[in-house]
Amino acid sequence: MKLVECVPNFSEGRNLKVIKSITDQVDKVPGVKLLDVDPGVDTNRTVVTFIGTPDGVAEAAFQVIKKASEVIDMSKHTGGHARQGATDVCPFVPVAGVTMEECVEIAKKVGKRVGEELEIPIYLYEEAATRPERRSLPDIRVGEYEALSEKLKKPEWKPDFGPAKFNAKAGVTVIGAREFLIAYNVNLNTKDKKLAHDIALTIRERGRFKRDKNKKIVKDENGKKIKVPGLLKECKAVGWYIEEYSQAQISINLTNYNITPIHVAFDVARKEARKRGLRVTGSEIVGLTPKQALLDAGYYYLKKQKRSEAIPESDIIDIAIKSMGLSDITEFCPEKKIIEYQFENDCDKLVGLTIRGFNNILSTDAPAPGGGSVAALCGSMAASLDAMVANLTFGKKRYEKYWNRVNLLGVQAQKLKDEMLDLIDKDTDAFNEVMAAMKVKAKTDDEKKDKDNLIQEKTKNATLIPLTVMKKSLEILQVSKKIIKYGNKNSISDVGVSAVCCEAAAESAYLNVLINLPGIEDKKFKDNTLEEAREIKRNVSLLSKKIIKNLEKSLESEIT
Repeated sequence: MKLVECVPNFSEGRNLKVIKSITDQVDKVPGVKLLDVDPGVDTNRTVVTFIGTPDGVAEAAFQVIKKASEVIDMSKHTGGHARQGATDVCPFVPVAGVTMEECVEIAKKVGKRVGEELEIPIYLYEEAATRPERRSLPDIRVGEYEALSEKLKKPEWKPDFGPAKFNAKAGVTVIGAREFLIAYNVNLNTKDKKLAHDIALTIRERGRFKRDKNKKIVKDENGKKIKVPGLLKECKAVGWYIEEYSQAQISINLTNYNITPIHVAFDVARKEARKRGLRVTGSEIVGLTPKQALLDAGYYYLKKQKRSEAIPESDIIDIAIKSMGLSDITEFCPEKKIIEYQFENDCDKLVGLTIRGFNNILSTDAPAPGGGSVAALCGSMAASLDAMVANLTFGKKRYEKYWNRVNLLGVQAQKLKDEMLDLIDKDTDAFNEVMAAMKVKAKTDDEKKDKDNLIQEKTKNATLIPLTVMKKSLEILQVSKKIIKYGNKNSISDVGVSAVCCEAAAESAYLNVLINLPGIEDKKFKDNTLEEAREIKRNVSLLSKKIIKNLEKSLESEIT
């Protein structure tokens, strides 16, 4: 699933009715979920967080900006935070399955629409900036709202979108794209804020001033203070004392966790603490975090422990939580702290059912779930068996030279398992979308044409999903082929069962491709899809039969 986060800041933090009228717009947009509303009375500013599909988030962003321009009057605004617009800033952040380039395009799309339809001057910043001097938000916001009337008259301050004209009520809005910021605190076994801050100065990117042996700041020949850069890139940090916890913390903002991951920040902080005779007792993530940040940490610690990485996602995240002591102060609940889990809920899906529950639904007169979902389920079990054999091989004596290979194969199998599980619901959803398209009411010729186009689009999608199941089945078989070569001989029969399940998955999915194709009018699509499906079916059949035949021969030889 593609997920984008949007974190607009509004110049209103006191009137809850006004704030709610803005955030209510998010709930009206399909495919978007409101995560957090954080008003500040002194700053007179509210930070809102929502996530969703790229198109959904783009629409929600426009709607909240529009509503803010209607209910906030910047000419009457005062507050402790720098600001220059009713919607002061609106960044888009890639969360899952989305690139930074895609978020830049969303920023430009929303910026253009806001500028044209609402006549609000728009500046693009951070990754979406059109010129270097506009990359930094503080640089764009120089002079704040009060300077806009004269500022907009200057050629160098011509907006990226919208009129170069002072909008007294709405001000200007800065829209952009940036990486996800993780607010992360490391806990120390001390109450001494100075010690915590000393570590912060050492690890943060901007570092500290250089001092001589007498602790005096060293200057260069021009009298400028010399700085010693910190250990971690894309890292901001300070030390403080939290009375509620009765301990000091290193408070860290990781502005790009792909450059400095949380586990690296944790280990470096722990190393620096030891140098000062301190001990790190744990850490905490403030707010939400992308799932990948914890998966990266989990894999990192599994490698350090020389344990198999071919384990389920939930186990990898659990390793990360335990290794970094994320429940040291308050319990870390993945369902509440991981941003993707706020949007995904297996309880509402087929994959969240018990085996009995799934089969009970399958056995009713409901047309979905049907064979397509069962095909994906077979594929998920096939991949699970491969992962199991990889785990039963890793760490076992006599297989040492294969550990690295089977570990990678097991990780691949786990990934394929999760992809197949997703396809169980996608297949049923695709069928339901075709049914919904057929029920659309159409009276005029244009409406009938739109309905026909919609049915064709949804039918193509319902065909491509089982085709994907077929492709994934072949990928699983290719993993099985290697697992048989390197895997634990005592559990190798399970790879044979995996091959049987793969063939069942591919054959079943092929039938679902066939039943959908007659309803598609696009001949090129039909011909290409049928040719591809037949080729995959042949390859799956050949490979699965070869694996099963060789395995049966090997196992039978052990009997005789």
